[in-house]
Amino acid sequence: MKHYRSIKAGEFKAKCLRIMEEVNAQHLSYVITKHGKPIAKLVPMEEQTTDFFGCLKDTATIQGDIIAPIDATWEADE
Repeated sequence: MKHYRSIKAGEFKAKCLRIMEEVNAQHLSYVITKHGKPIAKLVPMEEQTTDFFGCLKDTATIQGDIIAPIDATWEADE
């Protein structure tokens, strides 16, 4: 389970750049609150690995019927 540090929105606004550096360097997470209620979460970016398996999923579309025979004469049929 991840633990988050809590910070008020006004304090976050004043220290935003320093907090972003801290989140990146130390992999910390912050919950930003306004009037005591959580409104946002600042978390470090996770390293994205390139997974080639399935990387082209949903990039091609089928146009028309690809199963039905076509009305074309092939050179091999002649």
